[in-house]
Amino acid sequence: MIRCQDLVKIYKLENEQEVIALQGLDLEVEKGEVMGIIGNSGSGKSTLLNLLGGLDRPTAGQLIVDGKDLLRLSDQEIVKYKLETVGFVWQNNARNLIPYLSVIENVELPMLLKGGRRKRERAKELLEGVGMSHRLKHRLDQLSGGEQQRVAIAIALANNPSLLLADEPTGSVDLKTADLILDVFREINQSLGVTIVIVTHDTQLMKKMDRVVAIRDGRTSSEIIRRTLSKESFHGKDSPIMDMEQKDTHIELAVLDRTGRVQIPREYLEAIGLKDVNKIQIQLEKDKIVLLHPDEIKAGSFN
Repeated sequence: MIRCQDLVKIYKLENEQEVIALQGLDLEVEKGEVMGIIGNSGSGKSTLLNLLGGLDRPTAGQLIVDGKDLLRLSDQEIVKYKLETVGFVWQNNARNLIPYLSVIENVELPMLLKGGRRKRERAKELLEGVGMSHRLKHRLDQLSGGEQQRVAIAIALANNPSLLLADEPTGSVDLKTADLILDVFREINQSLGVTIVIVTHDTQLMKKMDRVVAIRDGRTSSEIIRRTLSKESFHGKDSPIMDMEQKDTHIELAVLDRTGRVQIPREYLEAIGLKDVNKIQIQLEKDKIVLLHPDEIKAGSFN
């Protein structure tokens, strides 16, 4: 569904200073996948979401979504892409909902812009799918934060997109409501087959996703993948606990680019005293690659 290769985005400020938001990011997302994106403020995750949504243009590299090369689309084709291929759910509900329209009118609006038929029937189907069929005539100020986000998801699905993007969709609700919203995303993914990419900082939501991509300094740094292990994996074959109970765990894998480069987390480097050092020793020890402080030379290493 998504292929980013060497993706670069540079912004030019008013004083002509350039800010590099993405610097050679690589990313692939399979069709039908629910994937999370995490990263600190300024890491480039929101910039990536804007590029995927057609809200901004890449500076260089490759960005293909559902077979469409977003670097080569005309302005008219980008408008069509935003109407037909991608749906967006924002953290700020003011960007999702028009306050003076009812719930069902909000969901009908994207279909009016596209010129679709069966607007009322389709809107009812979507609202039922997100558990909001009992709120059709209500307006924004009559809904809770979680209900507003459910309506926002229905609006994003109005034109049957193949890709759904969500920017911190649970940022303004409590943990219980956030959990319910993620369940809605998963139900939509399973019933409609839509690919979903969610930017989040919520570690509780991350635990429920199969794959989470971490972005640091405008690059894909690592992937956090959920794996199911048996108790044998935790206690060993000779453990008195011999039942095969399944347990979900997450493992973080560093991402290698095509030239073999890997981005090492800053906190790892600082832990071995490399805060202000720009060089590092790399040694191959049997089946391991070891990173060392440049002053830490083992005796006999030159023999």
